[in-house]
Amino acid sequence: MYTVRLVLGLLMTVVLLGLAGRRLVYLYRLGKTGQPVEPGRIGSVGATVKAELVEVLGQRKLFRWTGPGLAHAAVFWGFCVLLLTIIEGFGALFDPRFQIPIVGNWPALGFVEDFFALMCVAAVVAFTIIRVKEAPKEKGRGSRFFGSHLGPAWFVLFMIFNVVWTVLLTRGAQINAQEVNSTDHLQFLRGAFVSQGIASLLAPLGTAVNEIIETVALLFGLAVLLGFTVFVTYSKHLHILLSLPNVALARRPRGLGPLLPVASGGKWVDFEDPGEDDLLGVGKIEDFTWKGLLDFGTCTECGRCQSQCPAWNTGKPLSPKVLMMTLRDHGLAKAPYLLAAEADREALPDDVKALGEVPIVGPTGYAADAPLAAYTPTGPDGVIDPDVLWSCTTCGACVEQCPVDIEHVDHIVDLRRHQVLMEAAFPEEAGIMLNNLEHAADPWGRGASQRLAWAEPLDFEVRVFGAEGEDKIPDDVEWLFWVGCAGALDDGAQRTTRAVATLLHEAGVEFMVLGEMESCTGDPARRMGHEFLFQMLAQQNVEVLNEAGVTKIVVTCAHCFNTLAHEYPQVGGRYEVVHHSSLLAQLVADKRLTPVARVDRDVTYHDPCYLGRHNRVFAPPREVLGAVPGLRLAEMPRTRERSFCCGAGGARMFMDETLGTRINENRTAEALATGATTIAAACPFCITMLSDGVATLRPEGSPDPQVEVTDIAEVLLRAVRPDLDDTTIPTPT
Repeated sequence: MYTVRLVLGLLMTVVLLGLAGRRLVYLYRLGKTGQPVEPGRIGSVGATVKAELVEVLGQRKLFRWTGPGLAHAAVFWGFCVLLLTIIEGFGALFDPRFQIPIVGNWPALGFVEDFFALMCVAAVVAFTIIRVKEAPKEKGRGSRFFGSHLGPAWFVLFMIFNVVWTVLLTRGAQINAQEVNSTDHLQFLRGAFVSQGIASLLAPLGTAVNEIIETVALLFGLAVLLGFTVFVTYSKHLHILLSLPNVALARRPRGLGPLLPVASGGKWVDFEDPGEDDLLGVGKIEDFTWKGLLDFGTCTECGRCQSQCPAWNTGKPLSPKVLMMTLRDHGLAKAPYLLAAEADREALPDDVKALGEVPIVGPTGYAADAPLAAYTPTGPDGVIDPDVLWSCTTCGACVEQCPVDIEHVDHIVDLRRHQVLMEAAFPEEAGIMLNNLEHAADPWGRGASQRLAWAEPLDFEVRVFGAEGEDKIPDDVEWLFWVGCAGALDDGAQRTTRAVATLLHEAGVEFMVLGEMESCTGDPARRMGHEFLFQMLAQQNVEVLNEAGVTKIVVTCAHCFNTLAHEYPQVGGRYEVVHHSSLLAQLVADKRLTPVARVDRDVTYHDPCYLGRHNRVFAPPREVLGAVPGLRLAEMPRTRERSFCCGAGGARMFMDETLGTRINENRTAEALATGATTIAAACPFCITMLSDGVATLRPEGSPDPQVEVTDIAEVLLRAVRPDLDDTTIPTPT
């Protein structure tokens, strides 16, 4: 009998692992058709090991959703432990009394293995309940599983259960067949409490019958495990294997903050002298780097990104999950043509000798040579609807939530880059903004002559670099105050600029502004996909800053903060950059600013995406508000990492929102539900969007209490300088 099970076991192993291996080789070859990764993608060994320990072994992101996180961790950790039982199972093919060296005779090992086997069963039950409760309703979008392949998910739960019960049945029969309780062999099974219980039920059948049960259960268990392995390589559960390299190769930190420059062929594109073959963005599936293709294959279809996406939650066609699935499915459908291009073309059938010559209808339903995105309605259909690309606010909620570190925002921007730079295809109203940036260096086209208008109502003089002929920032200046386009040119944001300037003056902080020498940082151009325009604006600003000897910058705009701090080093601009919330919190802590007047208001704080989620500045704004006497802070349900976007990011500030409901109204409604009479933020774009939301949801004349939207600096100023009011520092008309 033992010879039979050895032969059958080895035969199953060779055949099924061969099938799985063949599939993995196919996927590896497909991955190689992608472009080389950008420079610096492969990080330090220490950072990689830490990421694997925290993200994979520690399941950090999964635990943010407590119930599903515990269930997934139980399965993951359970299978890590049950790998030992797999070793024992294969060992039993050769020796019925096989033990793992050293630890193999510890009863504690048997206890741990059985305990985690039970945890896996409990997790399967939990997942079943979760999937039944959260099953997508017909034609509904509310479930995070909407759009996922649910059939394979149920099959995987069934297979996990089969793996567990076959292991326990094998061990129960093995206890009787090998007389574990009466000999010194296989001592570890004496601690296997579940297996011992099953053994007691099987004991009356006798040793011979238990030997048969052990053999059948062992072979069936190996068949289940090996068949499961084959299934994994053909399904979205490939993430079990791909998550390890994907997490290891993720962009640090967190895939958020700065966007990468345009890369082609494993090097950065020089926009002053681009190569003829340089790829500017992604227009075909093979234009993605192999890391991008790895991202698509790693998607678990869990829907966490979808559940947090502001576009999807307001009825727009963008689902980060479905986007990754569509790109994966299109890549797999196009794979025969991509791989045929590498093979001996003469050996191929005539109808596949030319890439794209034969239309294919794969899971996406598009031909091999179909464009990934097509904006013009009269042109060819694209795999990705353009409205999907332009609905993204680049808020990063998808990246923040993804348990396997997929970089959705980077891929969306790369698709946008191709549309803008190669196809000149983008929303019409965005073209106005890009034209203004190119000719006036600000999104509204107001021009440099208006950049100091905000300072006119102040009762003190603001120092302007170069006004007295200086060519370097004087030694007594602590900070360069980067005002930003909104802070200089938008009427509402000008109030914040004056408030910050007044607070710095009150604290005795010497600062300067660039005035007419300041230009847009280029953030909206870069996130629109116009990398060439971003590079032009960024290099212009870096030249001014470097020539002036600037080392320390304080900024009020979250987008300017992110760009100056994290993207300007890409073009030679390295400075100490702080957001005004951090500087004000420090000035209050150092007693250089002393709030004296009470501000008796209920305030709720909105975390700007590019300040909070992208850059982890959560505490300073709350510390500023917490220092104001009388103020009561009422937090919204979605805060900090899970804050809901205002709708302005990704250059959406300058595009009409015509699909679904408005993102800013969704967030405003959440803020109003707290009962707060003041909505505070720390970004001019957020303040504009939330102000519009309040005006829509509580228009003038409404019986509901009026709610103001303001910056945290203005709230602090009321406590520090109660003598100042709206008439003291009016908004210019």
